[in-house]
Amino acid sequence: MSTPGEIPEPDRAPGAPHPRETPVLFGQDKARAAFLDAFNSGRLHHGWLITGPRGVGKATLAWQIARFLLANPPGDSGMFAPAPADNLDVPADLPVARRMSALAEPGLFLLRRGWDDKARPPRLKKVITVDEVRKLRGFFALSAPGGGRRVVIVDAADEMNPNAANALLKLLEEPPQNAVLLLVSHQPMRLLPTIRSRCRVLRLAPLGAQDLTRALAQAEIDIAPAGQVALDELAAGSVGDALTLTELGGPKIYADLVSIFKSAPRFERPAALALANNATGVKNTARFDLTVRLILLFIARLARFGAGQPPANEAAMGEATLMTRLSPTADAARRWAALEQELSARASHGKAVNLDPAALILDMIFRINDTAAREAA
Repeated sequence: MSTPGEIPEPDRAPGAPHPRETPVLFGQDKARAAFLDAFNSGRLHHGWLITGPRGVGKATLAWQIARFLLANPPGDSGMFAPAPADNLDVPADLPVARRMSALAEPGLFLLRRGWDDKARPPRLKKVITVDEVRKLRGFFALSAPGGGRRVVIVDAADEMNPNAANALLKLLEEPPQNAVLLLVSHQPMRLLPTIRSRCRVLRLAPLGAQDLTRALAQAEIDIAPAGQVALDELAAGSVGDALTLTELGGPKIYADLVSIFKSAPRFERPAALALANNATGVKNTARFDLTVRLILLFIARLARFGAGQPPANEAAMGEATLMTRLSPTADAARRWAALEQELSARASHGKAVNLDPAALILDMIFRINDTAAREAA
């Protein structure tokens, strides 16, 4: 049996602090203001759907809201009511904040993927199961501490299987008194329409370059100025992606990818083999996932270039010259866009059936080279 300290947290990005440990949320003032307006006006909805691209602070906002709600229980709304709140800040030394940091707050339930001890080897489950959702029955059966609120964070709601989603829907349809459910969702269209319709939506946007730099500094990630431009391009305003790229050497992987095709359709075969081999093995699972994502991003940037939407900056030296040659027209852009969709589907299928990682990456490289050959012709 695995002990809690040994179990990885499914809602923690590699190399990053957990969202509950992130003190400041950058670049999402509009979403915070929308929630505070609902809270101060007495229109606090019981279900909130926090959406936006991965890594822009959705989970961090959910934890900030949860702390704020548990630190401000329902009270007097008359002449002795406190002044309207103008921020979500809660002092770190407040008992509720310390309990939440230690995952020991009785008024909070964190719904996320569970640990499968029966698997060989034991691992995190791939989805949130109905058994995890059913634990909410016990949570809501207990009296709220001090007669206050009870808050549920679902991270991420996209990961619920159908039975789990239907079980959660029942709670959204008949919420317990003083209960607030915060659903973090990267792809809200994957959720049941009935779940979406019973939640108020807070949409978060990608961060600007300045906010991204400040968020990385908060995570104690120091980026050299020469690497900041490439990181901004590849992360596309996502702090989570920027942390993953930094942790796993993403800018170097992307630069290697551009170098492989510098003479396409005579691609650099030894470099392609090295790229594929560096992403094999259980220890390199995260690197494999990142390599696939960067290959798809490379194709998408080619498509946008040909469609008249060139990137603001190069993500690797020589990228602009390469794009000018491989995607000079709108017709070429359409072919690259079609290839990106095709390879994305093939990659998802390959991972689902445990295809050899090196073979999958090399297949993607061959397909890119074939398309480059047709463009050259």
